[in-house]
Amino acid sequence: MTTTQVDDRIAKLIAEGYNVRIEPCPRRLRIFVGGEVIADTTRAVYLFETRHVPVYYLPLDDIRADVLEPTTHASHCPFKGDANYWSIVVGDRRVDDAVWGYRHPIDTCPDISGYAAFFWDRVDAWYEEDEEVFVHPRDPYHRVDVLESSRHVEVYVAGEKVADSHRPRLLFETGLPTRFYLPKLDVDMRRLQPSTNSTACPYKGTARYWSIGEEGPLADVAWSYAFPLSGMEKIADLVSFYGEKVDRIVVDGEELPRPRTQWSQRQ
Repeated sequence: MTTTQVDDRIAKLIAEGYNVRIEPCPRRLRIFVGGEVIADTTRAVYLFETRHVPVYYLPLDDIRADVLEPTTHASHCPFKGDANYWSIVVGDRRVDDAVWGYRHPIDTCPDISGYAAFFWDRVDAWYEEDEEVFVHPRDPYHRVDVLESSRHVEVYVAGEKVADSHRPRLLFETGLPTRFYLPKLDVDMRRLQPSTNSTACPYKGTARYWSIGEEGPLADVAWSYAFPLSGMEKIADLVSFYGEKVDRIVVDGEELPRPRTQWSQRQ
């Protein structure tokens, strides 16, 4: 991509409202490496950037200077500026280029010059207050609600009904279609083959998957959380199907429109 093309792309993003902003985070944050606390703060900020999950930026004063080693690695962001990096050194353990910051952010970026951020998966554990958190910071504007329901939910695949329930639990999550979580007794589990795939969600926990057929559009078509995170206990061990992948989901006799999401591609 030429410099002109890059400049045009950046201008287009700005015109579309691309934004970088920060907000105070009132939670106590602690980061662990090698069993040691290497950062402990109540003065972090959330950095919100268009098309990205939130990132915690911590005051450099609240990160142990004795475990940070400057590196020669650098990167450039057109919306924040030039980033410098540090490795983490704890005892005999070294984690290269695990921390970054912007000593001189560009004028249109909030002042994050006294802060640094960590690659989430390059440290051992993150805690908000005394609860461990996973995957990435939980967006304070992202909501997940699970409600009991008596609606009649039917799921069809290849013209055959694979689930039929009058006792679903409906999960409403910001930016995503409603998900119907069904008791296994209301699902034809004989049709589902366990998958080796799993994914982690910072709001719900670690999901396991099932497929109908080993490959194709019905791979990983259904999922369940055996041990969901605190607050999500209502969906424990229930099964949900991608409305994007199955033939149809019918609720109270009415077929739902097919959602269009990142999981919508059908082979």
